[in-house]
Amino acid sequence: MLKVIFSREDILRTRVAPAADPVWELVLSLHLLQGRGRDPLLTEWRRTVASGLRTDTTAERYRLLLALNPPRGYFPDFLTPYASKEGLDAGLEAIRGTPADLLRRDLTRLAEENALPASASALARGEPEVLSHLTDAMVRYQSLAVTPYWSRIQAAVEADRARRARAMLDGGTEGLLASLRPNMRWADGVLEVLDYPDSRELHLDGRGLLLVPSFFCARTPVALLDPSLPPVLVYPVDRLGGLMPEPGSDADAAQREALAALLGRTRAAVLEAADEGCTTGEVARRLRISAAAASQHTTVLRNAGLLVSHRDRNTVLHTLTPLGRAVLDA
Repeated sequence: MLKVIFSREDILRTRVAPAADPVWELVLSLHLLQGRGRDPLLTEWRRTVASGLRTDTTAERYRLLLALNPPRGYFPDFLTPYASKEGLDAGLEAIRGTPADLLRRDLTRLAEENALPASASALARGEPEVLSHLTDAMVRYQSLAVTPYWSRIQAAVEADRARRARAMLDGGTEGLLASLRPNMRWADGVLEVLDYPDSRELHLDGRGLLLVPSFFCARTPVALLDPSLPPVLVYPVDRLGGLMPEPGSDADAAQREALAALLGRTRAAVLEAADEGCTTGEVARRLRISAAAASQHTTVLRNAGLLVSHRDRNTVLHTLTPLGRAVLDA
C-alpha cells in the first residue's frame, strides 16, 4: 500500500491536472501494450499498434523505449518529468535535459529486474545522441499509438475532471480526495492507494499533490519513486467505451437503433445540459421535467453511447462521451 501523507498546507495545494498528460499517456500505453491483460476496450487498439510497430521499417528505434517500459514493476522516473503537464514538447525537452546522475540512478534500478539493451549504457552516461534517439522514438510511437485516439483520451479525462470538479465544489479538497475511491481511500489526512505493488509512504511536506487523470493508467494508480521530485499521483479514468469500436459490429448496430430514438428537442437539451456534467435531478430542474422523465431521457442517451453515467451515493452524474460531444458540436 502507498500512503500519501498530507499536512493542512498540502490539502490547500492539491489540484487536478488541467488536461490529459501526453507523456504519461505515452509511457503508460507502452505498459498496457506489452502486458498480458486483455481489456476488451483496448483490444483493437493493441492489435493496431502492434501491427504498426511490426511493419515499421525502422522498428529497431523502439527497442530501448520498450525496454525502459516493462509491463510490470518499476520504470524510470525521468521518463515522466513534471514539465510534461505543459505538453509533449516540454516533456520531451525535459527528458533530453535529464542530468547524467539521475539517468544512471534510474537505469541502475531498472537493470536490477530487467535485461536492458547495450544502448542503455550510453543512455546512463547521458550521451546526447542517445537521448535524442530516445525522444525521437517517443515522438514516432506517439504518432502511432496515442495521437490518432487523442480526442477520445481527452474526452475521457475531461469527463473525469467534471466529476472531480463537482466533488471539489461539494466537499472542498477533502471531498475531491474522498471521490477517488474505490482505488484509493482518504481518511485522517492520509490518502491510501490500495493494491499498490510495494509498501511505502510519501510525505508531501507542504508541496501539495498533482492528481493526473489518465486513460492508459491500469487499475492501480502510479506515483514516482523519488520522493524529492514534485509529488504526482496518476490514476485511471473510465475509458468511456474504449478507443476504436469495430465497424459493423453488433454493438454498432445496437447503437444505430438507439440513435434512432434520439429525435426530439428535449433530448437535445439533455445532451447540452450534460456538456459540463449534470445530475439527473439537475436535468429535471433545468428542463422543468419530472425526475422520471429525466432518467428516461438520460437512459436513452446512455444506451446510444452519447452519455456515461457515474453513481456517487444518491446521485448519478452524466457526462458526454466523445460521440456525444461530436453530436453536440454538430
